[in-house]
Order: sequence, then C-alpha cells, then structure tokens
Amino acid sequence: MDALKQGADALFILLGGIMVLAMHAGFAFLELGTVRKKNQVNALVKILVDFSVSTVVYFVVGYGVAYGTNFFVGAEQLAAKNGYELVKFFFLLTFAAAIPAIISGGIAERAKFWPQLIATAVIVGFIYPFFEGIAWNQHFGVQAWIKAFTGDEFHDFAGSVVVHAMGGWIALPAVILLGARYNRYRKDGQVSAHPPSSIPFLALGAWILIVGWFGFNVMSAQTLDKISGLVAVNSLMAMVGGTLTALLLGKNDPGFVHNGPLAGLVAVCAGSDLMHPFGALAVGAVAGALFVVMFTLTQNKWKIDDVLGVWPLHGVCGAWGGIAAGIFGLQSFGGLGGVNLTAQLIGTAMGVAWALLGGVLVYGVLKVTLGLKLSPEEEYEGADLTVHKISATPDREVSW
Repeated sequence: MDALKQGADALFILLGGIMVLAMHAGFAFLELGTVRKKNQVNALVKILVDFSVSTVVYFVVGYGVAYGTNFFVGAEQLAAKNGYELVKFFFLLTFAAAIPAIISGGIAERAKFWPQLIATAVIVGFIYPFFEGIAWNQHFGVQAWIKAFTGDEFHDFAGSVVVHAMGGWIALPAVILLGARYNRYRKDGQVSAHPPSSIPFLALGAWILIVGWFGFNVMSAQTLDKISGLVAVNSLMAMVGGTLTALLLGKNDPGFVHNGPLAGLVAVCAGSDLMHPFGALAVGAVAGALFVVMFTLTQNKWKIDDVLGVWPLHGVCGAWGGIAAGIFGLQSFGGLGGVNLTAQLIGTAMGVAWALLGGVLVYGVLKVTLGLKLSPEEEYEGADLTVHKISATPDREVSW
C-alpha cells in the first residue's frame, strides 16, 4: 500500500508539473500576440531560454535555498520513493520559472537579451526561493512569529503572493529602470498606441494559461490524499468573475477580456483551498476590475510602459489575492477559517517589499554595468532582426 501511495503521489505531482509547464507556452503566446510583429520571435525565444536557465539554477541552487535539500547525491537516493522528491522539484520549478516569464512581458520589445538571462539566474537562484522558503518551509521562524502575533500563519496555498505578486513587483522596477519604448510617450503629451499584433495568438496564450492553471492550483496539494475539488471550483469561479468584470469595465476590449480570467486566477491562488465559491467569484471579479483600472492608469496617466500589464495583473492582483484570503477565507464569509486578515496583510507586505528590493538591486546593477535597453536603432528594427537575425514572417523566401 505504501508503494502504491508513493507511486500515485509521484504521478499526481508529475501531472501537475506537466500542466504548469504547459502554462509557459501560454506565457509565450500571450506575449507573442501582444507585442508588435517585429518582436514576436524574441518573445518565443525568451520564454524557452528563461525556462531553461531557471531549470539549471533552481536545480543547483534555488531548490536548496528554499527547502534546504540538494541533488548532489547518487541516482539511487534520488529514485527513492518513486522519485517523488525529484518530481516535486519539477513541479515547484515550474512555479519558480514563472517569475522570469512574468517579467518578460513587462520589459518586452526593448530589453537586451543576455542581461535578462543574468537577471533570471539571480532571481530564480536566490530572490524567489528566499521568500518561498519563508512562506512555504518555515524559514527563519517568520511564520511562527506571524502566528504568535496574529493567531494564524500567513496563508498562500498556490502562490498569489509567493509567485505572482513576487513576479509582478520585481517587474515594476525593471520596467521603470528600462524606460518606455521609443516614441511611446511623445513630448507633446500624446500617448502613441502600440496595438497587439495578433488577437488570436493573445487569446490562445490566455486559454493555455487558464487550462494549465487548474494544475497550478489543484496540484498544489502535492499529494493525492490532499486533493480538493473546492480548489478546482473556486479557481473556475474566480476565472469567470475576472472575465465578466474585465468585459464590462474594459468596454469589450479583447485584450482586457482575455486578461480578466488571468487576473481572477492570480487572485484566487492564495485562498482557493479555503473560500466558498461565491467568495472566489467576488475575489475574481475585484481582480478583473483592478486589472482594467490599474493597466489604464499605468499606461496612460502614469506613463509606465509595462507592455503586457504584468504589474497590474500579477503584482496588484497577486497582492489582492493574499489579502482576500484573509477576508473570504473566514468562516463569517463562508470560508473554512484558520486564517486572518492581519496575518495576510503582514505576509503580503513582506513579499511585496522583498520583491521590490530584489528588482531594484538586480536591474539597477545590470543597468549600470551591462545596460538593459536596446539602442533606438535596434528597437526600431525590432528585437527579432537585431537579436535573432530573423523575423517571424520573412518577407521573401530564399530560392535555389
């Protein structure tokens, strides 16, 4: 029976890892559809290479920082218990690799390629797993202190704060330090529109992310005996709540409509195992509204050129999700309880502060040393030709 349980658990979390791995195709196509045609190849290459760098760094360094274990042992030990620890690494790696995938969307169309890979290595090797260990592995007694102070630990079941807010708030200083795309904000005060290159690809990316998200949330149980249908239904309700408010407030704009469900899913991660489905619907609806309002403010009024709106989507909605778990997770709101608002505020604030500090340090050092931004000429030509020497749709074929 033990062998059967170990095998079932290994398969369960492996399937979750595969579903979240597929989400990276969603990140790629969401960015591909949003950027202009001259930057589509760059979007695809960045996501794949960032994931590859993340895998090596998290395997060698990051997983040990978060969980105090390493893989510098024989294969016989690694294969113990059906290799469960290895597939757990695979599952959690896909979470870690989401951080640079999130950042990629914010800095799209004008960021240098190699400095971003260096940033990926530092973020996935240390910055992200440092907070991951605090939130999910009791590091430094922080959770014990929060519990002693408030009565409950900081609760983040599937990473509203640990993953999404972390990625969004690291991206914010990166976007600001990088600066806007050429001619995005003109001297006369006008905002130059850079419309998405492909709504179908944008929509495809959103749908891939939506489907994979059920692995992201449900499989965060990590063992088969802890699986909860409540998590699945709450994820569904938050998704549709975000979609409908983005539809209404975004005035039927397809970019808002397809990011709305993602906003809802970001927000519900933290409390998806605690909330009543009506609570999850409300959390998702607020997140969809937050995304539309904050994206409009950042792009048009504050003139922060966050191309995919990753700070509103992941940073703001992720922080809202961490706080919302302390409201809609309460029994008085139909939830299961075991959580409180003060603990959620403390944990969320800590995650946001650490992400901001990490983003400023990493991208600040890179800006001073290697530079972050393509030259105006390179940006005008597009990252596809200047970085990869080929466009997504070459105008002419080579004839023999």
